[in-house]
Amino acid sequence: MLSAEDARPVSPAVLKVLTGAVDLHCHSGPSPFPRRLNHVEASYDAARIGMRAILVKSHHHNTVMDLLAMSTWLADAPTPVYGGVALNTEVGGMNPSAVAMSLRMGGRCVWAPTVSARPHIDHHSHGGDFPSAAIDLLEKEESIFDESGEVSADTAAVVDIVAETGALLTGGHLDPESMKALFSVAESKGVRRLLVQHPDFIVGASDADIEELLRFGAYIEHEIAMYHPEVTAIGWPIQQLLDWIDRVGPERTVISSDLGQKGNPLPVDGYIYLIGALLDHGVAEKDIRRMIAANPAYLLGLEDKPS
Repeated sequence: MLSAEDARPVSPAVLKVLTGAVDLHCHSGPSPFPRRLNHVEASYDAARIGMRAILVKSHHHNTVMDLLAMSTWLADAPTPVYGGVALNTEVGGMNPSAVAMSLRMGGRCVWAPTVSARPHIDHHSHGGDFPSAAIDLLEKEESIFDESGEVSADTAAVVDIVAETGALLTGGHLDPESMKALFSVAESKGVRRLLVQHPDFIVGASDADIEELLRFGAYIEHEIAMYHPEVTAIGWPIQQLLDWIDRVGPERTVISSDLGQKGNPLPVDGYIYLIGALLDHGVAEKDIRRMIAANPAYLLGLEDKPS
């Protein structure tokens, strides 16, 4: 387990805002990428600030199976942990069978291709800041389209299962046009929980793209890792996040950690830093609570309606 010296203190004022937060982007392990903590340790880390739940993400496998294998240890863990599946090469890309297994065994999220999406491959091949696996995973590009350029039958079947289970569907690292095509199908099939992740990192969504994605009912997620000074690979200024919040509004914004990697801050330490920074920059407590607690709780299926 994490030792006491791993944890940083939190002021009562910041803790008041953080309690009940939901992290939709926790990168605890196991993973082919080096991780600082496993899913059980992530639950205990989250309890330091009274988090309501965390969603654990792997680019390479169905994390629901991790949680079932760890159920003995998670039974007494303080923060509920949920899983899902990312549709990369390791699970067969846009694979309805992989989605059915994950969601029908308790999963709450399907990530469209991330490390197997064309924008990610291009970003990584040009030296972009993203970790590499310690082994060759034989990954290839995965698309939501068939050879004719239409949304594939497998993609439609994936969306059907997401709609059936009420799960969250994210755009992963797809390019904006692919994401819009995916979300259009999702909206037509009654999927209510849609999320765009880091629109200004890898995805490269324009303001016009964001407006269109919002019309499908999507929420826009920003990741603490992008703004934390100890994550030197990116290191964006806090003003960039403030501008996004002003542009989209707290009602459709989500803030998640995207932390858990070896060498980076613990997810909760990320929250302590960033929420303190937002408070220092005058963001209202109620707006922060909307972005870190109410919106992600709805997207994870903990609430029937966004608060």
